[in-house]
Amino acid sequence: MCNSWTSRLAIAFSVGLAALMAQEAPLDPHSSIKINFPPDSPLALISANMGESRAASRGSAVVLDLHMALSLRNVSANRVRGVTLLVLAQEVTPGGKASVSVPSIDVASGQVFPVRIDLRLLRPAQVASGPLVQIDLDGVLFQDLSFYGPNRLDSRRVMTATDMEAPRDRQYFKSVLAAHGAAGLQREVLESLARQSERPHLNVQVSRGRAVSSAALGAERLQQFAFLQFPDSPVRPIDGSAQIFGSEARAPNIQVLNRSHKAVRYVEIGWLVRDSRGNQFMAASVPASGPELYLPPGRTARVLQDSSLKFARDGGQPLSIDGMTGFVSQVEYADGKVWIPNRSSLEQAKLLGVVGPSPEEQRLTDLYRKKGLNALIEELRKF
Repeated sequence: MCNSWTSRLAIAFSVGLAALMAQEAPLDPHSSIKINFPPDSPLALISANMGESRAASRGSAVVLDLHMALSLRNVSANRVRGVTLLVLAQEVTPGGKASVSVPSIDVASGQVFPVRIDLRLLRPAQVASGPLVQIDLDGVLFQDLSFYGPNRLDSRRVMTATDMEAPRDRQYFKSVLAAHGAAGLQREVLESLARQSERPHLNVQVSRGRAVSSAALGAERLQQFAFLQFPDSPVRPIDGSAQIFGSEARAPNIQVLNRSHKAVRYVEIGWLVRDSRGNQFMAASVPASGPELYLPPGRTARVLQDSSLKFARDGGQPLSIDGMTGFVSQVEYADGKVWIPNRSSLEQAKLLGVVGPSPEEQRLTDLYRKKGLNALIEELRKF
C-alpha cells in the first residue's frame, strides 16, 4: 500500500559519519532516515519534510535533533483514531529511542493527515553504517477500537484509553449544554480552565529496584495507603503500604482484587500524596503491573513492587510525604478491552481538581479560549 516515494525512503543507505562528526550538519532524508511501513500497512507515507533536523557530534555520541513533518494517508476502509510511531536511533543506548503518538484523531478512508516529529535522540559515534534514524509503525487504532501493528510500545492500550476518554468528556460538556444552555457550558469551561491553571504540579522520578537508604532523608517509616473506590471498577485495591524516607516512597506494595468476570493483564494505580500542610498532589499514574501479570476473576495479586518514587515540587524542592491515597486509574483485560473511570466517579471522589484533564478536555477548552463559545458549541454538535 506504500507508494514509490515510500519505497525509496524505506531503503537503508550506507551513511558516512565523518562529515557529521566534524560539525553540525543537516540530515539527508534519502540517506539518514529509514521509514518502515509494512506492505499491508493501513497508512501510506505521502511525504516527509526534514525541516531543521540536524546531527552533531557530542563526545562519543551523535546528537540527532529531529524536526520532521510527515504526511500520511489512511488507505484502509476504517476511520483511524490514533497512530503511534517508534523513532529509533539505537535500540540499547539510553536516549536512543522514543515514540510519537497522535491520539484522538478522526481520519476517514483516503484522507491525508500530518504527524510532527520533534525529538532529540542519541546514537553512538562508532556506529558508522546504516541509516541514522529508523521510523517504524508501532500501531494504528481504528474507530471500532480494533488495532493494527506490533504494539512494542503498548500503544494499543494507551491509545484505546485516550480514545475512551474523548467521548466521555465530550458527552459531559454536551449534557451541560443541553441542561443549562450556553451560559452553563461557559461556566463549566471556565471552571475547567481554572482547574487546569491551579492544579498543583509535582515532579516524580520513578526508578526500579529498592533504593539505598540515606541518613539525610531521616528515619524510615511504614506508611499505609488510603484508597478511593469506584463502584464500576473491575479491580479493587484492598491494602497497601510503602516505606517513606523524606520525599521518597520505596518498595510500594498494593494488593488488588479482580472482581470482574474476565481475566486482567494490566492495572494502573493513580497515586496521590499529601504534604504536612494538608495539600494534595497527583503524584503519578503508575503502571502497577508488568507484562507477566495475569489476574483471573476473583483472584488477588500484589502490584507496584520493586520500585521507588521520589517527589519534588516545581523548582526541585523535596516534598515531605505525610499521607498517600491510591485508586485504580486504568485496567486492561486479557482480551484487549480497557476500563477507565467515568466522569461521575472522578467528580464524586473530588479528583477533577487534582488529576490532569484528558487530551479531549484540553482540546475543547483550548477551542473555547482561542475561538470563543460559539465555536465550542458548533464543535460539540458535530458528535
